[in-house]
Amino acid sequence: MLGYDAARWHAVLNDLPAALLLVAVLFDLAAAATKRESLMWAGIWTLWAGVIGGWAAVVAGKLASGTIEHGDAIHEIMDKHEDMALLTMGLFTVVLVWRLARRFQMPTQELALTRALSIVGILGLVWTGVLGGRLVFDHAAGIPAKTLQAEIENRECEIRKSKCEITVLFNFAFRISHLPFLFPHARPPRRARHSRRSPKRSTS
Repeated sequence: MLGYDAARWHAVLNDLPAALLLVAVLFDLAAAATKRESLMWAGIWTLWAGVIGGWAAVVAGKLASGTIEHGDAIHEIMDKHEDMALLTMGLFTVVLVWRLARRFQMPTQELALTRALSIVGILGLVWTGVLGGRLVFDHAAGIPAKTLQAEIENRECEIRKSKCEITVLFNFAFRISHLPFLFPHARPPRRARHSRRSPKRSTS
C-alpha cells in the first residue's frame, strides 16, 4: 500500500500510539493529583487514540513477521516482541473497556487499580520498544539480504577510502615537516670542515 510493505507500515505506526499511551497515563495521574476534570477527559480521549493506534501497529507487526527475511535469532526475539506487544495492548484495552463499562464513574479503589494497570502497561511498552530496537539495530530485521549486502560493501569501500586519505595526508605532512625553509630545526647538521693546509717547511 502506497509503496510500503508491512514492515515499513509497522515502523510508521508504532511510534505515535506509544507516545499517546504514555501521555494518557500522565494525564490520568495528573487528574488524580489535581482533581481537575479536564485532565481526566484529556486522558480518556488520549487513551482511546492510543489503544486504536496501538492495535493497528500490532496488526502491521504481525503481518511483517511473516514477510521479512529472518533467521533463528531474529525469530526468537520477534516472538518475545510480539508477545509483549499483545500483553501491553491487552492491559490498556482492559483499562479502557473497564472505564467505558463504568461510564467513567468509578469508585476510588477501581480507579487506583486501573491506574496501576496503566503503569504496568507503560513498563510493558518500554520493554516492547527495547525488543524492537534489538531486532532492528542488532539484527537488521526488515532489511532484505541484498540491500544489507550492498550497504556492507558500500561501508567497506568508504572505510578503504578513508584509510587511503589518511595515508596520503600523513605522507604529505611528513614531507612538509622536512622542508628546511619551513622547519629549520629539521635541517641535517652540517659537518665540520677540515682545513687542508700544507705543513710549514722548516727553514734552515
